[in-house]
Amino acid sequence: MEADFLKTQHGPILEFVLNRPKKYNAMNRAISNGLFEAVGEFRDRKDLRVLLIRANGKYFSAGADLTDIAQPDTEGSSSAERNWYRQGSGSFHPLFDEMEAIEKPIVVAHQGPCFGGAFEMSLSCDFRLGAASATYRMPEIDLGCLPGSGGTSRLTRLIGPHWARWFVLAGETATAQEALRMGLLHDVYADDEFNEQVMRFCAKLAALPPEAVALSKLTIELTADLDRQQARNVERLSNSVLFLGDEHKGLIAAMVQRLSKKV
Repeated sequence: MEADFLKTQHGPILEFVLNRPKKYNAMNRAISNGLFEAVGEFRDRKDLRVLLIRANGKYFSAGADLTDIAQPDTEGSSSAERNWYRQGSGSFHPLFDEMEAIEKPIVVAHQGPCFGGAFEMSLSCDFRLGAASATYRMPEIDLGCLPGSGGTSRLTRLIGPHWARWFVLAGETATAQEALRMGLLHDVYADDEFNEQVMRFCAKLAALPPEAVALSKLTIELTADLDRQQARNVERLSNSVLFLGDEHKGLIAAMVQRLSKKV
């Protein structure tokens, strides 16, 4: 029996693959638990620089598998349900929060439809890349709820309330090119070169100075909701740390040496 997910290391890149193509890669308990473990491994291992999440088959993912996913046992208490979402075993909320907080880049690559919970998971990643055949939809409104695992709040923060209404309120679908114009995707590649382009991008990320990458991710996140003056203060603090560090000093010294040889 094939595993529901695959995990492979390519040098400094850790690749996590959804592997339930016959079930449209619906995210079940096995995938959820496996991704929790992969995210923890990625966070803790210094040799890993980039986490790549992708999928096998025609679908990236149809979303959460409603027949096999953890649910809160709240006996009708809305406050207990909210608490489970924050801390409950198997809840996507702490997983997505941790993905967002890790000071290393996470890349998600959609080769086909990306719906519901998988769409929400993608919003917690740093980079979203789509094949030309990818499509995007939040179907929760059809079930009388909304994308509550950060899907509504992260989406609104990312593309604004105008397009968030398109997905969350209307339950409409967007093509990869439409998602690119909205600001949801960073880039779109032709289907026949998608995997090659994704790996090329991940390799480029993995080669960047790790301390600068870490503080860049943290600083962007911190300044997103600050006023201009406070955002500039955070920027200065972050750069002060980098300027005093061995990584920056070593890279500057190497550049000066290269330039002196050209004179």
